[in-house]
Amino acid sequence: MSSKYQTMNTQAFSTLSWISFIISFAGMIIGLIYLPMDIYQKAFFGMTFLFSISSAFVLAKVVRDKQETADYLKKIENAKTEKMISQYIGSENE
Repeated sequence: MSSKYQTMNTQAFSTLSWISFIISFAGMIIGLIYLPMDIYQKAFFGMTFLFSISSAFVLAKVVRDKQETADYLKKIENAKTEKMISQYIGSENE
């Protein structure tokens, strides 16, 4: 039975991802502070920005979970098929 090769992100890639996230978040906050608008309009833009970030995280998690579930079900089906084949081959030899 072959095992699935899983790729792992390097520490440099993870660090780069977090740094870019922090820079973009800080840039948005600074932009909102210096934007020549009413405080209510700034609050609206800030709220929509935070909502878009949280929905992006949730979407990424849903996609990852769906992929992991599909991989898990494939493993189960492969194990059942291998068991059935081994039982069939074993019954032919008798």
